[in-house]
Amino acid sequence: MSTQSAKDRMISVIREQPDDATVDDILRELALARMIERGLADSAAGRTISHEEMKRQIDSWRK
Repeated sequence: MSTQSAKDRMISVIREQPDDATVDDILRELALARMIERGLADSAAGRTISHEEMKRQIDSWRK
C-alpha cells in the first residue's frame, strides 16, 4: 500500500488532469481513484467473492 498521504494522492490525481478538466471531471477521477484503492484493499484483505457468486447475486436482483 502507498505511504503517500491522502492529500498527496489527491493532488497527484488533480495534477494528472488536463488543463480544461471541469470540476465534475476532477471529482469523478478522485472518486474512481478512491474506489480502486478500496477495491485493492478489499482484495488484499480477502474480502472478495467468486465470479459465479457475483453472477448469482446479479441474477437475484433481476427477479
